[in-house]
Amino acid sequence: MIQKNGAASYNNLTIEQIHLIQKAERFCKAELEHDTSGHDWWHIHRVVQMARRLAHEEGADPFICTVAALLHDVADEKLNDSKESGLFKVRSWLEGQQLQGEDTEHIIEIISTMSYNAGTNPPVRTLEGRVVQDADRLDAIGAIAIARAFQYAGWKGHPIHDPGLPPRESMSAEEYRNGKTTAINHFYEKLLKLKDLMNTASAKAIAQERHRYMEQYVERFYLEWDGQV
Repeated sequence: MIQKNGAASYNNLTIEQIHLIQKAERFCKAELEHDTSGHDWWHIHRVVQMARRLAHEEGADPFICTVAALLHDVADEKLNDSKESGLFKVRSWLEGQQLQGEDTEHIIEIISTMSYNAGTNPPVRTLEGRVVQDADRLDAIGAIAIARAFQYAGWKGHPIHDPGLPPRESMSAEEYRNGKTTAINHFYEKLLKLKDLMNTASAKAIAQERHRYMEQYVERFYLEWDGQV
């Protein structure tokens, strides 16, 4: 089970909520434990831990944040036939649980609007949605994010770097998802933009240092690419 420590303890949840979280963990693991795109169980684990930390610091509902964080990539269109089929899978699972209808709708709303999607999605509506979106985006900033960027590029069949293929300035969601790019371009097309897209004060503070770490990495990458160091 997700570690119980510090601000992320489950002491403020009911027994029923804890049991549902445990079931959601099992469901998520069954769906994602063999993923090789960077959206595996350990990505979920990190997002859940961060979501619970941000929920504690920002005053959001920890139960809604935890369940939405656990299920967000089960519905991801990258890992399903379509966005609709992914959301149907999650909704079907939620409707099979003893969960209030408004909670199910809230969780589905968060999951359906939180992805980056080339920056084309509308702003998330609720505090819980902002918390979970921030937690997911923080896993795309920093040291682990660098590793995930190259893992995802390999999964997609993209090269590390191609000087003849510059980063795309603007693109549709379809172009962002399926167009030709590189691992290094992904920093410019998404990762280095995320710092300025954080919703909560807590996430903005965390993002600053992680962002600078990525900037330093990209600077070093180009120095080595050009044989300067």
